[in-house]
Amino acid sequence: MTYDEIIVYLNELKDPEKIIFKEKKFGIVAHNSLGIYHKDLKELAKDIGNGRNDLALQLFDSKIYEGRLLCSKLFDPNDVTEELMEKWVKTFENWEICDSFCMGLFAKSKFALAKIIDWTKRKPEFEKRAGFTIMAAYCMADKKSDNELFEQFFPIIKKEANDDRLYVKKAINWALRNIGKRNIDLNKKAIKVANQLLELKSSSAIWIAKNALNELQKENVRISDYPRNIYRTKN
Repeated sequence: MTYDEIIVYLNELKDPEKIIFKEKKFGIVAHNSLGIYHKDLKELAKDIGNGRNDLALQLFDSKIYEGRLLCSKLFDPNDVTEELMEKWVKTFENWEICDSFCMGLFAKSKFALAKIIDWTKRKPEFEKRAGFTIMAAYCMADKKSDNELFEQFFPIIKKEANDDRLYVKKAINWALRNIGKRNIDLNKKAIKVANQLLELKSSSAIWIAKNALNELQKENVRISDYPRNIYRTKN
């Protein structure tokens, strides 16, 4: 499909009622939105095919919200640059587009760790969320690194856990839970960190901790075995 064909197709899917539904149900407020569900965009992206970098850039610059979501699904993570990441992150206006770029693209790029360190310290809500979303996604994107790499995220989580903005604290919680589900040893360490958060006077830190502990301490919690050269041997 060409750029013009995609724009025509997106406008054919336009549904103002879905804009209202997404805002009421999921808190997704987006400028210049056509009202198309994410699952439909995923199907369209599959039909178009990934690695269509030039087309992805055109779609982002269209300023159509769904065009930008498609960009995150079409661009090759191996080709992303820091310049593009900085350009894109500053446009994030809700959790949906933030997570789409961070999970599908940024966490798979060679800049993932650098952006975790940088963006988790930022003040704008969705730039900061982006750092923690990458952190959460990186736990599964990187299947080979040792525990030491992920343990360096714990001080960041503890430092930023007092941020009471909804979409920041949810991402911090998500990151802590995903670290704790990477393997049995990180599970124990994530539980320890969560208990340390409970000792803080911050309501957001306590919420993050309780929610994480609720999952990480379940008897049937699903824990992965990364890196497999260590944890599959143990099992």
